[in-house]
Amino acid sequence: MNRRSLPVAAALTAAAALLLTACGGGGGNSKANDKIAGADTGSSATASPSASASSASERPKIALPSDLNLIFEDTKTGDSVKDAVLADNAERMRAVDAAITGTDPKGQALAFYNTGKALEAALSWVAEFKQAGATLTGVARYYDRTVTLTGKSSATLTFCADESKGYSKDKKTNKIAKTPVTKNSYVLYNTSLDKNAEGVWQTSQIISVRGAAKCQP
Repeated sequence: MNRRSLPVAAALTAAAALLLTACGGGGGNSKANDKIAGADTGSSATASPSASASSASERPKIALPSDLNLIFEDTKTGDSVKDAVLADNAERMRAVDAAITGTDPKGQALAFYNTGKALEAALSWVAEFKQAGATLTGVARYYDRTVTLTGKSSATLTFCADESKGYSKDKKTNKIAKTPVTKNSYVLYNTSLDKNAEGVWQTSQIISVRGAAKCQP
């Protein structure tokens, strides 16, 4: 199925699952939840962010709305390289939410922490939220974060997300679309990251499994 053809409600649910955003506990009905982020975006992501990942010494500052809180567990492993992967992944997720909520309207951080298919998918889904006039609110918790270094400049990262307290919100009315907590409120993520020439660990690919047994409380 072409995710661009999904109805707005389904698209926002899938966006939550694939972009590591906090967007409620539902989503079990969307087949897009189990696809690789960016694998079928084609040329649909036509928007271009205003900044590229050009300098690790000039990392973009990311601010989120006061009603949106992202919690990251397992931030220290004792290995400096793995810790850098975890830190840049956390910034990547905050960057996506900043673009959706409007605190980074030019997508500077989005481009800094994403590359390849992951960037294409991120741009596409941010556009979906904009078209729907929706934003994000609540709390998302990321846990069981495990890094595997696959090379000097490549790594994989698996982790779980608790999205049971995160929701979408109408920008005009501020109405929050609360959904019941189910097993699909918990998501398993498998991501690939590549370190660029400036030393930034950019996310290049994402796979999500909503309702995974590994992530259930």
